[in-house]
Amino acid sequence: MKDRIIECAKACDADIVGFASADRFDRSDALFRIFPDVKTVIGLGFRVLRGSMRGVEEGTTYYQYTTMGVENLEETVMPMALLRVSALLEAEGYLALPQRRNPLILNEEGTTNPEVDYTDVVHGVKAEAQLDFLSCAVKCGLGEESRIHTLLTPEYGPFVRYCFVLTDAEIEPTEQRIPSLCDGCGECMRACPGHAISEDGTCDTWRCAVYYNGAAGRKNPFMPPDALLDFDDRLAIIDGSAEMDPAKARDIIDHLYFYPPAKHFYRTSICGRACDRACYIHLEEKGVLTKSFRTKFREGEDWQLSDTQFTTLTREKPWEFTKQ
Repeated sequence: MKDRIIECAKACDADIVGFASADRFDRSDALFRIFPDVKTVIGLGFRVLRGSMRGVEEGTTYYQYTTMGVENLEETVMPMALLRVSALLEAEGYLALPQRRNPLILNEEGTTNPEVDYTDVVHGVKAEAQLDFLSCAVKCGLGEESRIHTLLTPEYGPFVRYCFVLTDAEIEPTEQRIPSLCDGCGECMRACPGHAISEDGTCDTWRCAVYYNGAAGRKNPFMPPDALLDFDDRLAIIDGSAEMDPAKARDIIDHLYFYPPAKHFYRTSICGRACDRACYIHLEEKGVLTKSFRTKFREGEDWQLSDTQFTTLTREKPWEFTKQ
């Protein structure tokens, strides 16, 4: 059964498959509210194509990461794999509950999901129990938890998304990985254009959303010179140093839609997951990733635009840029 599940999942484009027995979870876990009789959690990991990140890395094209690395994986590829694996289990007489992340429902109050429009996010849906996806991925042996609470896999580093199937079939578990990838270097935190990640690895999701959507002028080729003129601290926002609370973050985001969203409510990532790219580059340079490529992901220095176009504008004289 285990071999057949792995074969089925990989035929549906899963790159990593892992299994966790239910006894790896505390009985208070949401897992048992979702499926009290669960015996095994099957984890499916899907690489985010390295090539889909290249456009943002080089500042040439931005749509591919969001459409191919987020939208199509989450809305097409991963659901099909979940359905196929679940159908295989049910054909053998077992129950199978596919579990994909709901990007619009958050368990933590006062947070948002940078990948979607904040107006679509819902909190406090008590009847909607959701798995702790990161914890499940680690318990299934897909990878390890990083300093900033993301999943790192030996094959693809942070370039991975994942989902699960819960079943009452008893399947031999995969060994959990011994943490060895994250060395606490902090490159992920330093790469964030909005300084949204604190030293303890906690991410301010509202601040993250602001810069995910493109508030950093030096990293956003679509930002017009007169962007954010309604804000007294526009230059601080543009260079990533502005102070902000959730209300201000929402106001800023409402002024940032310079690039169209993807079809399924996903916001186009202008930062291109700068944290993940920096992490990947570090892991690649250390030579610890098992999947190698003919060329380095980043060759040379990271690019940035001049902020001169923003500093020559004022609210009183917004025409100065066009005169120069």
